[in-house]
Amino acid sequence: MDQRHVVWFEDIGMGDVPLVGGKNASLGEMVCALESKGVQVPPGFATTSAAYRSFVDANGIAPTARTLLERFHAGQASLRETGEALRELFLVSEFPEDIAESIRASYRTLAERSGEKNPAVAVRSSATAEDLPDASFAGQQETFLNVRGERDLLDACRRCYASLFTDRAISYREVKGFDHLDAALSIGIQRMVRSDVGGSGVMFSIDTESGFPRVAVISAAWGLGETVVQGTVNPDKYLVFKPLLETPGCSPIIEKTLGAKSRKMIYSKGGSARTRMMDTSQREQQSFVLADSEILQLARWAVVVEAHYGRPMDMEWAKDGQTGELFMVQARPETVQARKTGTRFTTHHLTQEGPLLLSGAAIGDAIATGSACVIRDPADIENFRDGAILVTEMTDPDWVPIMTRASGIVTDHGGPTSHAAIVSRELGIPAVVGTGTATEVLKEGQDITLSCAEGDQGHIYEGTLTFETDEIDLGTLPETRTAVMVNIASPAAAFQWWRLPAAGVGLARMEFIINNLIKVHPMALVHPEKVTSAKDRRKIRDLTRGYDDPQEFFVEALALGIAKLAAPYHPLPVIVRLSDFKTNEYAHLIGGSAFEHSEENPMLGFRGASRYYSPQYREGFELECRALKRVREQIGFANIIIMVPFCRTPAEADRVLAVMAENGLVRGENGLQVYMMCEIPSNVILAEKFATRFDGFSIGSNDLTQLVLGIDRDSEELASLFDERDDAVKSMISEAIQKAHAANIKIGICGQAPSNHPEFAAFLVGEGIDSISLNPDSFMKTVHHIAAAES
Repeated sequence: MDQRHVVWFEDIGMGDVPLVGGKNASLGEMVCALESKGVQVPPGFATTSAAYRSFVDANGIAPTARTLLERFHAGQASLRETGEALRELFLVSEFPEDIAESIRASYRTLAERSGEKNPAVAVRSSATAEDLPDASFAGQQETFLNVRGERDLLDACRRCYASLFTDRAISYREVKGFDHLDAALSIGIQRMVRSDVGGSGVMFSIDTESGFPRVAVISAAWGLGETVVQGTVNPDKYLVFKPLLETPGCSPIIEKTLGAKSRKMIYSKGGSARTRMMDTSQREQQSFVLADSEILQLARWAVVVEAHYGRPMDMEWAKDGQTGELFMVQARPETVQARKTGTRFTTHHLTQEGPLLLSGAAIGDAIATGSACVIRDPADIENFRDGAILVTEMTDPDWVPIMTRASGIVTDHGGPTSHAAIVSRELGIPAVVGTGTATEVLKEGQDITLSCAEGDQGHIYEGTLTFETDEIDLGTLPETRTAVMVNIASPAAAFQWWRLPAAGVGLARMEFIINNLIKVHPMALVHPEKVTSAKDRRKIRDLTRGYDDPQEFFVEALALGIAKLAAPYHPLPVIVRLSDFKTNEYAHLIGGSAFEHSEENPMLGFRGASRYYSPQYREGFELECRALKRVREQIGFANIIIMVPFCRTPAEADRVLAVMAENGLVRGENGLQVYMMCEIPSNVILAEKFATRFDGFSIGSNDLTQLVLGIDRDSEELASLFDERDDAVKSMISEAIQKAHAANIKIGICGQAPSNHPEFAAFLVGEGIDSISLNPDSFMKTVHHIAAAES
């Protein structure tokens, strides 16, 4: 078999990496093993490493190549000079006739199978040293698209061979310690999917930033997939929660982010160029590339591929715009997160604030400081300063030599699956990609701080900010009888803490999603005619573009945000608190001033439960109910528990539960549990009555302290008196725990006190509390205090 020049994909598998390289072996493996499971792979064939070596021998390339490499290692020739000379050796060489005829004959057979004369094919390089578990070699060799005819095919194959010695491939092999002349190249010739009139992209079976293994991450853009891989566009991003994919009736999409997708690559007509770039239409920019059913189909394929290979995978897919069919066009091992241990991880956090300059997709989880080195033109790469933060429009494999010398990377274009993102991850360098305007906003030599430690959004701050780094070893955590949960507010940061062995989420705050992602007052979406500000109407129009009903924007954004918060902890309980903005906070939302009145003391005013049944807000609350119902029943997170805040009387509890039931959230139906925040003295005094209406209590120590001691918790003058450890507050908490247990319902605490005061955590353990919910960054130290108190 090693003497054959060409093999069909259906005749090869992962055992043939030495013969056809990682990419082609993987394609053959998918054709043989996964097509029966529904994964569609375009047909094709591969040249062998034996064909490459025959080509090299027949043209006498090796001796000259070795001499050129020796001169390079001796410092007698530059990388650029060496690469150029090596490539020229291949470009002036000819295929031996037997190899050429094998390629031509196989192409004719492919044409017969596809029923098309001179079918368009993709010609891809597959080096025998690439796509191995510890090296991705992203984009090191060339790919040629829309190749038609035997003559052009042989020319593309010759250029593939030459691309084994691009400057970037030479540099990468140097870094990885591979011998340049030991490597061989196989060429994959695969029928093109008409994604030029459809779409394409990249998919990972693991979250590439946090390593969270239970999601599929999909990037999508219009046209041929090179734009996503190269990072020339900001693609759509979709997240799918894999464990719920086979649950009947569930659509577990937990994130849909619309990318700008300003350009696309299509087939070129006439001339020598096979592809060309063009601007996308406004409709394309404002539309998702994939329908929900297609997102779910790709995610199912990701599960199948991952299960077959037994490891996280990095895949490329394409959608045929003529037939609507989806195809898998490449699969290789994910090489960064797969190498990390699950018991130890590092956290970074800023200890200083500074003006925010830019935001984009965060790559990695670290923080970097340094001066900006702005390079707009690849011709100026040699001007890069070691240790600076590289700022550029986008990167391609030619940039790898200077990327290895950067302390951080910022790009205008690209998403989490772009070249800049893939290489930054592998090098362990933090990057913020897809900022849109970094090369315009950041100035050469400007001191900046790049932070990827705040979730999936990366931020660029002005100046050199201080930060701390902590090493966490989960192997040192003791077990506790008390359930230790986490407080989570930001969907973007939800995956950051998935490794913590939390017993679920004790408090998921809805306000963060509304304030930071939705930004619009819900009543302004129900009654847009009441919004009098032209500026607010314009902002609402921009945010809800693409939605026929602006209310659907609120429901979908809130549902997806809650789903992303819940995903790392499924199937453990996730307690989602209904919105608890005060009137002054609601008024600051877009359009909010039209629906909120001024109050002397908003902290004690129109907030929490009193809003949900009031004519002033009830229609807005109905949107919250629709979102929660969608998360539980359509997306599939039935482990979500709903919690009612600031419920003053049992009669008010009845009214809230009735409104929830009218909107399809019936306590006890479909396993729905409803909890109440225990944060008002009346909640403790009448705990027996509240306990007949709710399935559990969660103590809000901030508000309870405020109301027991009569202290405004925001008052600077009284700050020294505000203390959850006061005997009066502890007496209230003790009574609440006793009464909840007497009523046989659960009770926990989600306030700040246990995170801030170890002795307070010990007090709660002594009182027999069922659960303590902590801020994630205080989880490790507080668990030790809880275990000590229990012992």
